[in-house]
Amino acid sequence: MIHGLLGSIDYFSPQAYLDGVDVRTPDLLGYGTQRDSADRGGITLQGQARHVADHLRRHLRQPAWILGHSVGGAIAMLVASQAPDLVCGLISVEGNFTLNDAFWCRKIAPMDAHEWQVEYDRMCGDAEAWLRASGIESRPEREQWARIILANQPAATVQAMARAVVKETASEAYLASVKVVVDRGTPIHLIAGETSRASWDVPAWIAAAAQSDTMLPGVGHMMMLETPQAFCHAVREVLQSG
Repeated sequence: MIHGLLGSIDYFSPQAYLDGVDVRTPDLLGYGTQRDSADRGGITLQGQARHVADHLRRHLRQPAWILGHSVGGAIAMLVASQAPDLVCGLISVEGNFTLNDAFWCRKIAPMDAHEWQVEYDRMCGDAEAWLRASGIESRPEREQWARIILANQPAATVQAMARAVVKETASEAYLASVKVVVDRGTPIHLIAGETSRASWDVPAWIAAAAQSDTMLPGVGHMMMLETPQAFCHAVREVLQSG
């Protein structure tokens, strides 16, 4: 499971909901356990994909299903493009396909670094407000998870990733990489939240190639925070179908 602009994706303990599945939730470069492992000025989506592929080679040594959430969905596609031998199939959870999906990244990328740091510090200091701004009803467990998510990476990493997303997903080379994955016949499954699905810009040719398109009712982009059990059930159904 590859996290998005904010990590990690293990905050809700997905392994607990996916008994019998070997779940891995690696931190991307600049995040969590990899916080000091990258020159933030040099962070790219292609580099993050190579990092994930290296993780697979070192720790699994066999093909795996790759799930990517949001920005992580773009990275998952690049992993499949770079290293098809490592990938059984892809699960894109509202993964970025075009610049239309980079709404938050496009706001963060051009900001002055100090201005963004101040804004990010404000978010980290009020997890409840961040949930409300994200359209999520605040509950104690969700607030705890939100604090874990926000504390996982420094503001500089978030901005570096935002800039990489804006630059690379705007390039024709990115969709060309996705087309390689589609044309190769790699199984692709889509998962979205009901309240955010309409704003997910999935090109028609990708939607047509997807083997399934699941919409979770009553939740949005952060669906695994809102309803982890239903999210993991959807993931399990994809794995069983493969």
